[in-house]
Amino acid sequence: MSMFCYQCEQTAKGTGCTVQGVCGKAPDAAALQDLLVHAAEGVSQYAHRARKVGVKPTEADRFVVEALFATVTNVDFDPERLADTIRRGAAVRDKVRAAYEDACRKQGKKPETPAGAEAALKPAGSVAEMVRQGESLSIKKRLDGLGADVAGLQELVTYGLKGMAAYADHACVLGVQDDGVYAFIHEALDFLAGNPSDVDALVSMALRVGEVNLKVMEMLDRANTGAYGHPEPTQVRVTPVKGKCIVVSGHDLKDLKMLLEQTEGKGIHVYTHGEMLPCLAYPELKKHKHLVGNYGGAWQDQQKEFDAFPGAVLMTTNCIQKPKESYKGRIFTTGLVAWPGVTHIPAGPGGKKDFTPVIEAALAAPGFAEDAPAKSITIGFARNTVMSVAGTVIDAVKAGKIRRFFLIGGCDGAKPGRNYYTELAQKVPEDCVILTLACGKYRFNKLDFGDIGGIPRLLDCGQCNDAYSAIQIAVALAKAFGCGVNDLPLSLVLSWYEQKAVCILLTLLHLGIQNMRIGPSLPAFVGPNVLNVLVEKFHLTPIKTPEADLAAMLG
Repeated sequence: MSMFCYQCEQTAKGTGCTVQGVCGKAPDAAALQDLLVHAAEGVSQYAHRARKVGVKPTEADRFVVEALFATVTNVDFDPERLADTIRRGAAVRDKVRAAYEDACRKQGKKPETPAGAEAALKPAGSVAEMVRQGESLSIKKRLDGLGADVAGLQELVTYGLKGMAAYADHACVLGVQDDGVYAFIHEALDFLAGNPSDVDALVSMALRVGEVNLKVMEMLDRANTGAYGHPEPTQVRVTPVKGKCIVVSGHDLKDLKMLLEQTEGKGIHVYTHGEMLPCLAYPELKKHKHLVGNYGGAWQDQQKEFDAFPGAVLMTTNCIQKPKESYKGRIFTTGLVAWPGVTHIPAGPGGKKDFTPVIEAALAAPGFAEDAPAKSITIGFARNTVMSVAGTVIDAVKAGKIRRFFLIGGCDGAKPGRNYYTELAQKVPEDCVILTLACGKYRFNKLDFGDIGGIPRLLDCGQCNDAYSAIQIAVALAKAFGCGVNDLPLSLVLSWYEQKAVCILLTLLHLGIQNMRIGPSLPAFVGPNVLNVLVEKFHLTPIKTPEADLAAMLG
């Protein structure tokens, strides 16, 4: 069985995984994910048309978002679950098609039959047969037929939509949705189902993905802050305390909140891990006193860290790696994340979840035998906090006390070359401030950078999901200085790994942000001709060395 996947930064040899995913994805799961994207396109072909005749395809809206999110790197590795989702997609498509055709008849219109195989997909009976269906849709075949630029641009749009779907799903879980976002996702997938080959049209669609994603990130920001308050500067313990324990990884704030409520008074300490670290700055989450701190670092270290963790582990969204046998019996998944053989906590009516199996596993495990020496870091510098002291920041810039801001952040990963971000942060001059977000901050967030006149030199803006905060900080500073964002004393150095980083990059490009540096390697799906366009139009630059890049940015 063969595969081809090049949607993440760690793809094998920088060209594509062909035997097994570096992320741990097996060829059967890869084929089923390709088939699921194909199925989502078929649903959207009819949903896009249904909206034109007044049909609101609510079930299709949710299906497509969940289907795309399930195919993001490190989310759903379970072939049985993927197959079930594909079957559900066919059923949803048939419902939307029937509603569309019925509406057309009532309006005296002739219904369209969308072109391409997506709209007529009939999932095979067995998982093995579905895998063969997926293999027939390999990206490699489109690469061979269309060339690197066209096929890569199609994938760029697809990956941007996957990242957007992740953010939209997080917002929806907290009750924030937007009909226009769903309409656009259907339109974009319908566009892709037509196998477009016009480079200008593909680039235009990619930038539209970035434009709509800005709206989606605002929705997620509104959902998180509306439910849990605005993040505030918070001292967070990063060493364990004695007692029974659960560690929560991923991104989902609502899952953490439900777990905290269900563990209240049970003598269990709860820790965040990876991208969940910023949760400790939300007032409605940190008020739970048994949320005691953060354990470990970024997602790629989980096999070592979870092996050493003497309690239960809950994975809430993407970031899961193949569990070691030593902790496979005490790791649990929920939401869209899944791994074969790992217990999954489903959502019940109203999205409620029963975390009893996780709690029982924590109580059965030994827990930490003693307190480790106390160590803490400060987090919680989202847009609300930074803007509350904007006057002080602006005065410090005008007085020459702050020379420049560096946004150094994004996804972390295990591929060599990411020490660049540690070295860059360490070499940033002492009269400069570092903004950071996402798990890339683990490369340097436990270092002491000091402050400038009481302003911390390292400002942690939150998860990758909180990129909207960083954008709003830049926009507000530009307004205060009476200039454009590109004229600010601000340099962006980004690390990327998966598709959420792709859609954030598309948003930044849509906003016209220039002179960004990206690494540690360029996306394999961006062909040389497309890269030239990005370099010429946006001055997007691959990272070099910390010394060379700092010299250029400080200019």
